[in-house]
Amino acid sequence: MYDWDLWAVLDTGGLGPIIALSLAVSASATALATLSGAPLGAALAVYSFPGRQILVVMFNALLGLPPVVVGLALYLLLSRPGPLGILGMLFTPGAMVLAQTVLALPIVTALVHSASTDLWAEYGPALQADGATRLRAVSHLLAIGRRRVLTAVLAGFGRTISEVGAILIVGGNIAGYTRTMTTTIVLETSKGNLSMALGLGFVLIGISVAVSATIFALGASRER
Repeated sequence: MYDWDLWAVLDTGGLGPIIALSLAVSASATALATLSGAPLGAALAVYSFPGRQILVVMFNALLGLPPVVVGLALYLLLSRPGPLGILGMLFTPGAMVLAQTVLALPIVTALVHSASTDLWAEYGPALQADGATRLRAVSHLLAIGRRRVLTAVLAGFGRTISEVGAILIVGGNIAGYTRTMTTTIVLETSKGNLSMALGLGFVLIGISVAVSATIFALGASRER
């Protein structure tokens, strides 16, 4: 049995910046994944070109992309001898955002593509009859399916906020700089400080449950 006070643990002064950094990195990565993945997913539903199906299959296959593999690949790219070493991004929050963006991008793209395929089949003929080009149709589909797009965004955020392997490799878990909730949980557990680990674990679970509940509520609203 462990005698610990959750509120006393969460009142620790150093936890505020850790939680704030976690949310900032995850939100930034999700935003980048959305800005690139949402239009890409819709475009894959609207446009027809050689290799399109291969791209669709690839993005769906990458839904289960192992985070540690992403972290290792980015480490090799961003390390000093690597091709992007000149950027000096390794062991920075920027590298962590990049890693989480890579993990969230397939999720947003695949989910938006699935939604846009259904919407294009339903509204595509009408949009084309009104004179909309395929490029304009992409933005129209994203607007029509905004709830399903938001679901994709929340799913991407859920992946990023709970990720640990990739950001641990490229971020280095530096105190006061790149230490997030997930990496702190790993560190404190290894040190035997289970009170801190459990406290942060409850915060992380609360955020994850809130995201999942929002996705479920959006799905139920869409069905009605």
